[in-house]
Amino acid sequence: MNILRFSDLCASGQVAGKRVFIRADLNVPQDDAGRITEDTRIRASVPAIEMALQAGAAVMVTSHLGRPTEGEFKPEDSLAPVAQRLGELLGREVPLVTDWVGGVSVAPGQLVLLENCRLNVGEKKNKEDLARKLAALCDIFVNDAFGTAHRAEGTTYGIAQFAPVACAGPLLAAEIDAISKALASPKRPLAAIVAGSKVSTKLTILQSLAKNVDQLIVGGGIANTFMLAAGLNIGKSLAEADLVGEAKAVIEAMKARGAEVPIPTDVVVAKTFAADAAATVKKASEVADDDLILDIGPETAARLAAQLKAAGTIVWNGPVGVFEFAAFENGTKAIAQAIAESPAFSIAGGGDTLAAIAKYGIEEKVGYISTGGGAFLEVLEGKTLPAFEILEKRAAA
Repeated sequence: MNILRFSDLCASGQVAGKRVFIRADLNVPQDDAGRITEDTRIRASVPAIEMALQAGAAVMVTSHLGRPTEGEFKPEDSLAPVAQRLGELLGREVPLVTDWVGGVSVAPGQLVLLENCRLNVGEKKNKEDLARKLAALCDIFVNDAFGTAHRAEGTTYGIAQFAPVACAGPLLAAEIDAISKALASPKRPLAAIVAGSKVSTKLTILQSLAKNVDQLIVGGGIANTFMLAAGLNIGKSLAEADLVGEAKAVIEAMKARGAEVPIPTDVVVAKTFAADAAATVKKASEVADDDLILDIGPETAARLAAQLKAAGTIVWNGPVGVFEFAAFENGTKAIAQAIAESPAFSIAGGGDTLAAIAKYGIEEKVGYISTGGGAFLEVLEGKTLPAFEILEKRAAA
């Protein structure tokens, strides 16, 4: 993907004295009192900010937080807690600027945080008049917010159209590199794990991957639908019977390419969906009508683990069982450990996937952990993200 990179501009001395506008993703979870409960996104934004400051730029940073109503400020929508945490991480005061669209006072070597960009009227619908005002604030626009790359908004797309220079920050560039390595030019075999409760929410992803991957491992409720498609009884397990035809089509599309969708040969079942439910391992062909499938069985887990250890590239989105319950976590744990031990390049994304990675302590063993949920899924669908598209256009021009 041909894009301009902020790191290259800094390295070539083109940033000193310039006004740099960074769109970061600082949309962090908070408790009822407004305290930040998890600051990964803030920490991930620091390299771009430090890069700009060290290059001698006048630095403006903004982000959305939550879902505010445009033009209606409420205290809970404020980036004030983010400014405080960012200041702690950078070891400097980070002033928070309100009503900033008309102009921002910031000198080279200084840093300001611009209040929640989704408070600006016209942000979500990417109104041109707002986009032009945003672009007039800076000499260089830096998009470093992969989590919002699938949305064409004022601070993710519009400003990139009109700013004198538009480029990708280090976090966004790393996402582009990892995605290209995993999907555009993967080392084979390419294995994809797509799991979740419903086929319907990930049908287009499954259809897109079926054209490209060598192994399409399905898990959770999605696997149950594929088991139905393979003629197996799944009892009272979560599934979508009306999508069995689509599941069969994915299986056939893979088979036509000499690839496969591995169907579980054994499963872990319970009579109720509960953390203390008794877990029983059964052959996939022996599931009773009152059984709930809550995980893959040890035989299936071992077979999939062996495939992952032999893979060249792994894309992971979703746990394969109810890993929050100890009795039904073994399948996901085996998958996680296999990915950690595999020499393959791996890329993982999605909230539940990140929770599993954290639970099993394999952060350092995954090739790249994506910061975007919806954006990551849209990339898997084969879509071109708006933020990538406009940066490519600007680079070509």
